[in-house]
Order: sequence, then C-alpha cells, then structure tokens
Amino acid sequence: MGKTKDNPGPLSRRPDNSAFKQQRLPAWSPMLTANSVLPFFYIMAVVCVLLGVWLLITVQNTHQLKLDYTQAGSCNICFEKRKVRANANQDCKCTVVLNIGNTFKGDVFFYYGLMNFHQNLRQYMDSRDDAQMMGRTANLKNPSAYCKPYITDDHGLPIAPCGAVANSMFNDSFKLTYHSAEGSPDVHVPLFRKGISWYTDKNVKFRNPKINNETLTQVFEGTARPPYWQKPVYNLDPLDPNNNGFTNEDLIVWMREAAFPNFKKLYGVLNRASKPFTEGLPPGNYTIEISYNFPVEYFQGRKEVIISTISWFGGQNNFLPIAYLVTGCLVLLLAIILTVFWWKFGKNGQNMEE
Repeated sequence: MGKTKDNPGPLSRRPDNSAFKQQRLPAWSPMLTANSVLPFFYIMAVVCVLLGVWLLITVQNTHQLKLDYTQAGSCNICFEKRKVRANANQDCKCTVVLNIGNTFKGDVFFYYGLMNFHQNLRQYMDSRDDAQMMGRTANLKNPSAYCKPYITDDHGLPIAPCGAVANSMFNDSFKLTYHSAEGSPDVHVPLFRKGISWYTDKNVKFRNPKINNETLTQVFEGTARPPYWQKPVYNLDPLDPNNNGFTNEDLIVWMREAAFPNFKKLYGVLNRASKPFTEGLPPGNYTIEISYNFPVEYFQGRKEVIISTISWFGGQNNFLPIAYLVTGCLVLLLAIILTVFWWKFGKNGQNMEE
C-alpha cells in the first residue's frame, strides 16, 4: 500500500539515524579468562575476611549486659499481680540485683527489651493516627477510623493518642543505684531521659496541638487516655512539663515499631557529668528499682534490661562480621575449586571435552 495522508507508511516510524538509537555506540566486551577472573575472586575473598575480622574485633570491644527481670527476685510478685486485669492501675515495685565485672567505658546506653512482642503486624502498625500525633486539632477530637477499636472510651470521649500502637506503650520505669565500696553511701546513677528519640520524630512527626495560650492540660481537655495507660498523655512525665503530650520521648521511641518480635528500645543514656561516672559505668554491685507495669503474660513474652556501650559500628551485633567471614570463606572455596579445574583442564589450552 502506498504512502497517503492517513497512512504515512512504515518509514515514518523508523528511529533517527543516530548512534544511540541505531545502537552504534562504542562498547567494550571483556574477555573473561582465568588470568583475570581468579585473581578477582582471591582479592574479594581476602577483602571480605579482613573486613569480617576487623568488624568482629570492633564488636568484641563493646560491652553489653542483659538481665531478664520478668520473674526475677521480687518481680515475680508483680508478674503474678499483672496477670489480673483489675490490678492494672495498682502500683507494683520490685528490685533486681545487677553485678558489673568490668568498667563500661565511655558512653553507656540503657535499654529495655521485649521478647515475643510482634510490633510488625500490619493491622497493629496501621492502628494509629499520624495526623493526630502531628498536633492537628481536627484529628484530636475526631481520630482516624484506622484506630479502631481504640477511638473512643466507654463514655464516647476521643482517645488521645488513639490506636493499638499507643495503647500498648511500654510503661515500666527504672531507677539504677550503684553500691560503692564499704562505708561509702549508695549513689543514684543519673540518666539522660531526653534526646533519646530521632530528631525528625521529635521535631517533625510528633507535635502538640497549639491553641492560643492554653496549657497542655486545657488543650487535651475533652479527650480520654488509652485504656491500658495509667496516666493521661499530658501528664506522662510529671517531673518535666516539656516532656508531655505527643512530644514525650518515651512515647515517640515506642511509636517507631520494631521489625522483629525480639527487640530493644532506648530508655536513657548515662550522665557522665559527676563522679564516679565520668569515665563510664564502674564495676560493682547495682540494684534496679523497677516500677512493674507492663504485663507480658498475655503474649507469653519476656522483659529485660540491657546496658551497653557502642562503637562507631554500633552496639554488640555479630551478624554483619559473621556474614563477611562466611562470604569470604565461600568465595575463597569457590576460587580454589575454579583454580583446580583450570589447572587440570584449561591451563594448556585444552578443552574439558577432549
């Protein structure tokens, strides 16, 4: 068929006569030979092994101490007490003993840990109202439907913060005491409880509603606390009025969900401003007074406290060093196998079929 106005013909769809569109760009096709491939394998194996050893030494230089306090010592009484839902708002305190054999030098971080608590379930992660947590007044009185069933309380008041994530917030608190040498008084271990959350969370994602010159209590008037909370959101930290509401750092840390069922979250950082903590956490006997509020019986979980130092690589985590070592050993094994085959069949230009 000839070229017409309605049918311009096949030549109209031909790409431009350029090197790019006609695939005439210069190219380099390397010839993979044993002399080029085998050295690469050996170099990669050596690099992976050296990185693995270096990271493993770095990790081993950090100190970490874990203590499961779920039913330890006097905490067993609180554990049994928290099995009964009617006792949820009753205070229960217990004490556990901790012994540190070596000095934890430098910055020391205090974590709480949970085991068998799945924060990565889709319905659980969706049960929150990010607009409410950003301080939007409309969502404060009218939470998102994603928060069901924790939208309103039994009296119809909107819950702030709403949702299952906030409702399940970890609410144990800790007081660490250092027992120094005989004859010396016990020393309270000071912890920084602020600055433990991400900067973007503290300053962008979580903000309190601002309505004229009202106080925080007046701002949240007409809202209800989550059912499992002992305190309203505007009074989470009675000692620091600036650490209340949606900008409470314990709440912010909890709202960043963990990817795995066993996880730890930062509780505080050692304040090294005064002795005997200027160099870190000295060895000796410690007691931890725990306000035992968070029940774990319902999900067969465990609770622990974790004291750890960090390096440039982070905390004590052996996964990446071991991964480098295993990868390096596998690459080295593969390189040796290829070398044997090349030496036996291909060194003199012979073919394996011959």
